[in-house]
Amino acid sequence: MKGRFDSAGTAPQFGLTVSVIVPVLNEAANLPSCLAAVGAARRDVEVIVVDGGSSDNSANVARELGATVLSSPLPQRAAQMNLGAATAQGEVLVFLHADTLLLDGWLAALQDGLRQRPDAAGGVFRRRFQRPSGFLRLTCWLANWRARQFGWFLGDQTIFVRRAIFAALGGYRAMTAFEDLEFSLRLRKHAPTILLSATACSSGRRFAAKGPVRQTLADLRLTARFLRRREDFAADR
Repeated sequence: MKGRFDSAGTAPQFGLTVSVIVPVLNEAANLPSCLAAVGAARRDVEVIVVDGGSSDNSANVARELGATVLSSPLPQRAAQMNLGAATAQGEVLVFLHADTLLLDGWLAALQDGLRQRPDAAGGVFRRRFQRPSGFLRLTCWLANWRARQFGWFLGDQTIFVRRAIFAALGGYRAMTAFEDLEFSLRLRKHAPTILLSATACSSGRRFAAKGPVRQTLADLRLTARFLRRREDFAADR
């Protein structure tokens, strides 16, 4: 699981090493497929699962699957991802939701994309949902367009960033929501970002209660509020 990291935690002097960080809270059911899609046994990927206090055995499931498991004192995604990043040894950090699958070829696409664009700070994968919905396919097209044109990202698109740049930016800020979008805005100001050809396939489970259209409209209203008053989402208010 340490990938191209030896027992002392030292990476070799070739290629781009990758650390995949998965923040979890009661995700035991999703972790097996998520980590299998990552290709957890690959020698060139480090997988870190950061548990926010699960009651469903998520931490043990992750350990059994070979991941490095950390316990976060806060069940807050920003804090969990920052903790994982502080431990990670890869040159590139990938922040993956537990209900999202990285499809075949993701690692080569990531490494090739950043090699071809040494000026790029990071970026995202193309998003797809597992739910059969023409409306959601349209939202994915728009999300990909938004990522390419403006560098605005959400977590279900699977954000990646060079570790040195993540550290320089101070990581994710403590927020109740939109820590992903807020980080992407700072990232794009720092350096160019890229949209990969590879796909991250999200479960889309958050659309189950209200349906794709109503949930998307609610998301848009909340996003507009965030863009107007980011301070409303600070976790320490």
